[in-house]
Amino acid sequence: MKRLAAVLAAIACLGAAPQPPAVALDVLLTEAPAPKLADYRLFRDEAGRTPNGGLTPYALNTPLFSDYAEKLRFLYLPPGTKAKYRVDGVLDFPVGATLVKTFAYPADFRRPSENVRYLETRLLIRKRDGWVAQTYVWNAAQTEAVLKRAGARLDVSFVDSRGQTRHVDYAVPNQNQCKECHQLDKAVTPIGPKARNLNGDFIYATGRENQLAHWTRTGVLAGAPKPAAAPRTARWDDPAEPVEARARAYLDANCAHCHGPRAIASNSGLFLGLEENRAPQLGVGKGPVAAGRGSGNLKVGIEPGDPDASILVYRMASNEPGVMMPELGRTLTHDEGLALVRDWIASMPQ
Repeated sequence: MKRLAAVLAAIACLGAAPQPPAVALDVLLTEAPAPKLADYRLFRDEAGRTPNGGLTPYALNTPLFSDYAEKLRFLYLPPGTKAKYRVDGVLDFPVGATLVKTFAYPADFRRPSENVRYLETRLLIRKRDGWVAQTYVWNAAQTEAVLKRAGARLDVSFVDSRGQTRHVDYAVPNQNQCKECHQLDKAVTPIGPKARNLNGDFIYATGRENQLAHWTRTGVLAGAPKPAAAPRTARWDDPAEPVEARARAYLDANCAHCHGPRAIASNSGLFLGLEENRAPQLGVGKGPVAAGRGSGNLKVGIEPGDPDASILVYRMASNEPGVMMPELGRTLTHDEGLALVRDWIASMPQ
């Protein structure tokens, strides 16, 4: 019987479809970055459209704005490993964990699934000595992405949701710029995948499910409580949620990775993370550390009830280098995010 079973299994294997090669964990952990994104085998196709086994798609309740680019996010974990839940900060990821983020634009945002152009795919790889950031830029034919340490400039045109044609001088960051934004206590670290920013629904192939619950059920995450017992970041674009919660979530995602007590702009004394509850540290009535063009001749970061007298609004609205905030990652003003922050400041009691 055992011999018959073995023969039948062999015959079945002969007829089975060949399995794609697994993710190249050894290449991910090599000190030198691979010259091509395809070398890691994170995707089954060289065009990067079909994730390989072991990759989990995810989204953030409130993401960073990047000139209206769409972002496709995946998490890869080495076989037999799990991320560990943390109530504060980024989840605890094992060595070999890789965060994959592709930046893309549909030709027309009113038809977001058609004629989508990939621009770059960024990797954050948890190596034995810490996190490493790497950027791969897609060619015009959309068949290959190659390593770009020095960054790049790409001409992008698209039709926005209102039917207007927009143009972007899209900036792919260089290696030092990646480190600048992803720096905490002078070490490179992820920004987005915190429990509170993952505590929301995602539409998987199997249906809609809370991400923390899905990651726990599928063995990706260990130690997480039920979603109702975990912290949650508001969705910045959900009008059903309070304006303050949405605005604070927006500033947390777009500003706090630099404006935090352990981050690169800590000397400003302006801390915009969700954990900060002291009004002066949020900019309320707070004067700038150094006066100059960046202040717009305004006196305080936030003037309650008066967005036009608030430096925060002035810098968010600007596209001028040396004035605009964030200073990296965008060339356009995020009209919707700016309107949200203005509404929040206008709603503050004077």
